[in-house]
Amino acid sequence: MGFHHVAFASRDTQATHRFYTEAMGFELVKTNTGKTPAGGWAKHFFYDTGGGSLIAFWEIHDDAQVKPDWSSDISGGCGLPPWVNHLAFEAHTEEQYQAALVRWNDNGQDVAEVDHVFCKSLYTADPNGITVEWCITTQPFTEADKKKAAEDLENPKPEFAPQPAVQVHRAGG
Repeated sequence: MGFHHVAFASRDTQATHRFYTEAMGFELVKTNTGKTPAGGWAKHFFYDTGGGSLIAFWEIHDDAQVKPDWSSDISGGCGLPPWVNHLAFEAHTEEQYQAALVRWNDNGQDVAEVDHVFCKSLYTADPNGITVEWCITTQPFTEADKKKAAEDLENPKPEFAPQPAVQVHRAGG
């Protein structure tokens, strides 16, 4: 079952809009603006990510409910490294995966590419400090994978996987 939408706060609506339309290739399909319960207002804007799912962002204007020093960086705001909380989109083909890399670099984004063995991933940060990923599955999950996953979940000292190979693709170079 897919999700309808996932929503995050945005500190810069125009930068968020440029990233998700130009760097991600998504289409803005809906906005909804209204009052907040405390008397401020908010704008909720939605992008079609394909396959019937949406990603949405909030532009919030509500001094009674929002701290002035709030952070849109969901990992950093929680005191975590950027790779912990992230948003992964599926690349269905190698061509789509490579096109995402080119699009991100062409839009000024540095990209980290990681080979996780069962999948490959491209990572960058959006204007809100949220780590965004394009991921392509490179091998199907087996019954042995599922069995090991269940064992690892319960194991307080699971065996470590090998460190994945990482390649950085710099924008413009």
